[in-house]
Amino acid sequence: MNVWIEQQKYLIDFTLASLARRKAKNLGLLLVYALIVFLLASVMLLTHALRQAAAELLAGAPEVVLQRMVAGRHDLIPPGYLERIGRLRGVQEKQGRLWGYYYDPVVRANYTFMVAEDRLITPGTLVVGAGLARTRGVAPGNLISFRAYSGKLFTFSIADVLPAKSELVSADLVLLSETDFRAFFDIPPGHFTDIALRVANPLEVRNVASKLAQQFPDSRPILREEILRTYESIFHWREGIVLALAVLAILAFAILAWEKASGLSADERREIGILKAVGWETGDVLRMKFWEGALLSLSAFLIGYLGAYVHVFHFSASLFAPVLRGWAVLYPRFELSPVIDGLQVATLFFFTVFPYAAATLVPIWRAAITDPDAVMRG
Repeated sequence: MNVWIEQQKYLIDFTLASLARRKAKNLGLLLVYALIVFLLASVMLLTHALRQAAAELLAGAPEVVLQRMVAGRHDLIPPGYLERIGRLRGVQEKQGRLWGYYYDPVVRANYTFMVAEDRLITPGTLVVGAGLARTRGVAPGNLISFRAYSGKLFTFSIADVLPAKSELVSADLVLLSETDFRAFFDIPPGHFTDIALRVANPLEVRNVASKLAQQFPDSRPILREEILRTYESIFHWREGIVLALAVLAILAFAILAWEKASGLSADERREIGILKAVGWETGDVLRMKFWEGALLSLSAFLIGYLGAYVHVFHFSASLFAPVLRGWAVLYPRFELSPVIDGLQVATLFFFTVFPYAAATLVPIWRAAITDPDAVMRG
């Protein structure tokens, strides 16, 4: 056992010396290799962290949201719906909600106006998301004006800015009082945008949704899990765009690796011939080249993955964020919680390290089993 360990140490020492003799070529290959791993790992880490953040933020959302549909479009819920829903078994809480979208021509961005459910807002004041405050250049105490769709101009005072930790979902949010909301969007009393429902038993959510669909045929119940799947599909779609571009880079790297693997340089063939001539066995040559490929690929993988980790969780994935977050104007700034999926790491490792190692061993094996004199003469 000690002899085998000593032999491996000598092989590694010789491998390091061999890599150093061709440092320019190997360094270039290492950088390209690490860049590929960096791109793929950044996309995987960012999308996984975004999905995790969305799931955590939606954990407090109502189990069911009821929307009224007219001619296939979302319409206001008239008075009387809340009372009828209250008679359904399984419904623990019900609350009519008021929210809507507003296009701001000043910065060409869409805002989400909403009546706050968990905080009291004085009429004439607003609580805005950090993205909106940053884009419009406002702070608590400043005045901001919006022209309603009726043409009337409304001026509000900024009471507060929402915390940055919620910016993933609140970057474009505007919270206001119910009185101001109804006046701004001209919504009569008793009408609501939708109804949020809390279900006592999580196993009864689909059953409650089915009862709602039967009792209110003009309405559509939306489950929290469906909203989460929508978020996931959006992130998957955007992730696919970036990964498709990364595949092109992988193909370019594969061509580079195959060229290196399929055609050994004259120096490498001469080196193998000399090693065979001084008594090295075929297995020794293969192990030496295996260590060479392993050190190169593992170093590139670690450099690329660690770089991606720092890029995503310390620099907010500045290279890919505009594509994967999807905001047109109000780019949110937030810190993602570090989340690593072991299966993703293993998959990335398998598809980046093993193909390169396998590609490099084939031509080396051919050279190693050839007569040393023939190998050195090419």
